[in-house]
Amino acid sequence: GIESSCDDTGAAVVRSDGVILGESLASQAEIHEEWGGIVPGLAKSAHEENIDRVIEDALQKAQTTLEDIDAIGVTVGPGLELCLRVGSEKACQLATEYSKPFVGVHHLEAHILMARLDDEKALQFPFMALLVSGGHCQLLKCLGIGRYTVIGGTLDDSLGECYDKTARLLGLPIGGGGGPALEALAREGNATAIPLTIPLQKRQDCDFSYAGLKTNIRRAAEKLAVERGVETVLELSREDKADL
Repeated sequence: GIESSCDDTGAAVVRSDGVILGESLASQAEIHEEWGGIVPGLAKSAHEENIDRVIEDALQKAQTTLEDIDAIGVTVGPGLELCLRVGSEKACQLATEYSKPFVGVHHLEAHILMARLDDEKALQFPFMALLVSGGHCQLLKCLGIGRYTVIGGTLDDSLGECYDKTARLLGLPIGGGGGPALEALAREGNATAIPLTIPLQKRQDCDFSYAGLKTNIRRAAEKLAVERGVETVLELSREDKADL
């Protein structure tokens, strides 16, 4: 299996019963940290630089070779087109060179079906899945392979965008993602110090909204900066940022 849909290059050798025999990952966190988000062109170049090494590393850890692989799967979307192309072209090349079946994998379906990878603990259809991946935040009813019904989804921003922009607002490092940076800081804060409204509280559906939450946190931060007598949100104390 080959994965290059966004900012990390990944490969794994997986047995049909779900056992991962070998895996490898090349992170791009340091490349994108200074930009505050993923830069597609830089991500594509890093994928091209790392993909051969990552695949070879996964094969070595699995103590096998491409001749002994039964099929080659690869993420074909959704994702960043420039990045997806690197993995897809490499998978096509290997499938052709070694006469192996080529399996195009839907990124979001793969996330859902990971819950069934371990046969001993496999979920039985139907089940409900909460999918939080990049711009896709969805609640789905999973009826079978390739059979899904969307119960709810984000109406505006993705959760990741809300996290990243809030982390930047507070001046946190987001090379590993805004979510982990915010979570680490929030552990130091008082959860009731700064009340925020709950998005879509009165709507009778299962949709999500993060644009309003993002706006609320910005306004609360700017108001707190005025109260503290500092010029910008970045000058707030660590305690205030943790409370936010």
